[in-house]
Amino acid sequence: MVTTVSSTSTSAATPGNTAQTPSVWLGCMSHYNAGYLVGDWYDAAEASTVTVAKLHRGTGLSPAGCEEIWAYDTEYMLVDREMSPHEAQQQAEALLAVEEHLRPALRAWVASGDYVAEGDGRSDVPVLSEFQDRYCGHWDSFEEYAADLVDSTGMLNGVPEEVAQHFDWRSHARELAHDYAVLDAQAPASGVYVFRSC
Repeated sequence: MVTTVSSTSTSAATPGNTAQTPSVWLGCMSHYNAGYLVGDWYDAAEASTVTVAKLHRGTGLSPAGCEEIWAYDTEYMLVDREMSPHEAQQQAEALLAVEEHLRPALRAWVASGDYVAEGDGRSDVPVLSEFQDRYCGHWDSFEEYAADLVDSTGMLNGVPEEVAQHFDWRSHARELAHDYAVLDAQAPASGVYVFRSC
């Protein structure tokens, strides 16, 4: 049997998080292993500052012998899995470092698995400069992106109109797609996020 005991967190993160703030449910590992859910929702950007004493405040349970805190659940993070409070904070800081309208694209890039991570590859924290270099935008379709690329680069400039009208746009888009990652946007958005593969 598992008994739930919530701490008295003053965090803005709640299960009804409408601001889409990256949040984690931090819990005491010792009590978790003993069948007690001692913890609460916290803003992930502050996860590594939560102490064992703070986590137990107001629960009526002693923190004696408790040493570790773990993020057992996530909301609006880059990845949806358990993690340490330190990693949760790193992920939240990365996510919050990009403009709000780019966050769904960053989440999609990380979820694809085809992204550049910091450090030795064991981290899920993306290298933001790589995201910015590779991200080509949010489009209705890859074909729309390919057509815009042809126009913006002037690829058909100087080509006589009677020749240009026979340009095979679909074939060009199919060939071009080999150099890109095309990721479906998640609801409520539609369309695709386009990333250069290299």
